[in-house]
Amino acid sequence: MEMLYYRSPVGCIRLCADGGGLYEAALTAAAGADAPGPTVRQAARELEEYFAGRRRRFTVPLALRGTAFQLRAWAALCAIPYGETRSYAQQAAAIGSPRACRAVGMANHRNPVIILVPCHRVIGADGSLVGYGGGLEVKRALLALEAAYR
Repeated sequence: MEMLYYRSPVGCIRLCADGGGLYEAALTAAAGADAPGPTVRQAARELEEYFAGRRRRFTVPLALRGTAFQLRAWAALCAIPYGETRSYAQQAAAIGSPRACRAVGMANHRNPVIILVPCHRVIGADGSLVGYGGGLEVKRALLALEAAYR
């Protein structure tokens, strides 16, 4: 198992990977011991480029673990272009489940790979910032970053 604690502008992000790819990028209160490997190093490099405004799409291999519905919801997140937002209803429609707005919200809440699987790009139908596991301040900062470099 690979693990790296990346110190980002929005907080410390624990990056975890195995032979299949990156399976976790989670905000954490404290850093621990690193066990770096090629996948988490790539993820950290790509995050560094993202925060510097030089990366809009991530290429690090992912090994997302979830239900079939969650995997569909997370794939729809990855299809939202850099600097754009979608509502939960739009995301639900994109996966062929237009009535599943709440289920999409729960899937987004369980997204194990923040930023790289951009759940911060999903907002309320009225344009309000709602529901981000890292906190609304982090969501606001990520959206502002993308707006500045768009």
